[in-house]
Amino acid sequence: MSSHEAASEAAAASDKRRWIALAIVMTAAFMDLVDATIVNIAIPSIEKDLGASFGAIQWITAGYALAFAAGLITGGRLGDIYGRKRLFLLGTAGFTLASALCGFAANQEMLVGSRLLQGAAAAMMVPQVLSIIHVTFPAHERGKVFGMFGAIIGLGAVSGPLLGALLTQWNIAGLEWRPIFLINLPVGVAALFLGRKFITESKAPKALRLDMVGVLLVTAALLMLVYPLTRGRELDWPLWGHLMMAGSLLVFAALVAYEKYKTKKDGSPLVELSLFKVKSFAAGIAVQLTFGVVLGIFFLVWTLYMQIGLGWSPLKAGLTGVPFSISVSVAAGMSVQKLVPRFGRKVLQAGALTMIAGILLYLFEAGRYGAGIHSWQMIPPLVVMGLGMGLIVAPLTDAVLSEVPKEHAGSASGLINTTGQMGNALGLGLVSVVFFGTIDDEKLAKAPSEVGAAFTDAFQNSLGWAAGVLALIFLVMFALPAKPKQHLEGGGDDSDEAVTAEKEPVLAH
Repeated sequence: MSSHEAASEAAAASDKRRWIALAIVMTAAFMDLVDATIVNIAIPSIEKDLGASFGAIQWITAGYALAFAAGLITGGRLGDIYGRKRLFLLGTAGFTLASALCGFAANQEMLVGSRLLQGAAAAMMVPQVLSIIHVTFPAHERGKVFGMFGAIIGLGAVSGPLLGALLTQWNIAGLEWRPIFLINLPVGVAALFLGRKFITESKAPKALRLDMVGVLLVTAALLMLVYPLTRGRELDWPLWGHLMMAGSLLVFAALVAYEKYKTKKDGSPLVELSLFKVKSFAAGIAVQLTFGVVLGIFFLVWTLYMQIGLGWSPLKAGLTGVPFSISVSVAAGMSVQKLVPRFGRKVLQAGALTMIAGILLYLFEAGRYGAGIHSWQMIPPLVVMGLGMGLIVAPLTDAVLSEVPKEHAGSASGLINTTGQMGNALGLGLVSVVFFGTIDDEKLAKAPSEVGAAFTDAFQNSLGWAAGVLALIFLVMFALPAKPKQHLEGGGDDSDEAVTAEKEPVLAH
């Protein structure tokens, strides 16, 4: 009798522990997501306080995305090798430390460096979240748990810009923008202490090796592509910048050649190249990359347009974005539950066309009302764009993974997340071309009253680029499967559930 009671008590304690572990990892995921979106709204305040150049502003956002993209696959692999709990705690500690460095940054160089460190730490922390959930909860509970995770992701997407606006507007203790980073400190410290106690350690069932050469090649290729794009305008597009961008293609080619060699040698490459033989996966990666470019361009440009061009406060700009966030959440829920099972890839293509319609409406309104545009006039185009984005982001991963062999599901999911972040970093780098490239700094220095008109023109130019890229995405989507396999066949095993859940970080960043 007593042994039975002891077993019941142990089961109850285990039950309580795993729910506490879930709360801890979800809080960390929420912290990362908010940090990726919170910064945009505070950029004008950072620019004013630190005298940051436009190039530095791009690096404050693109640096995080780049470091995060470069480290995602590596972070996931390190967790499989050395333990997911260990890597989660290391990543959380690094993220908390980097947040403190960002919050106390004395100049733009220190802030950019700290953001790079923060992105690298997030790349260690975030991949462990879904892995920990997968090994902590039995199959029959995972559907409910991943549903909760999706809700947290949606909440983070809505609350990040608003939280950033409030913290900047309140100017707590005269710190201006700094609390947007410092708020992570108590959350990170709590996650560290509680994580040590309540998260169960787990590793990959078979021993894996880390492909360090692959890590170095992919990081070098990304830096060689994004760095010249970000700095080019400031430095008047020097020759070395063009050579670096051309050289990045050679480094990517070297990465492909080495990964082929690595696969034959020991079967543990950083990138599973055989996945690209699956037409739907290759097309989906192209969609993910280009869609990331659109998001990278739009969100930074939108913030600069509202706060610098139109002179709006952070709070007004943050509140203006709420209808967009709500529309994304509503459309995302409808697309996965009701529309995709019935209409398949047509839903994603409708999303691309809907986003284009929203952009064209925004273009028309920005041109018609100029610098005198009001928040309420932006609601229709933002709602249309949000609905379109929701129809794409939620079902995209399922469509991309539907024909991928199950044994490569984890590697494929990591590649999708990494590609989205690469696109985001590339889009942020392109802002110097599509937005700042149309602004005459000398003219504005002589006539500050022209800022509104100049930023409106630059915003419209950027929207035109975004619409063009979305049109390309629409065409590439024809290579996706007409209907994802799980919707055709119904059901799926445990690995399917884990893979489906992998879509959430894509939406997040």
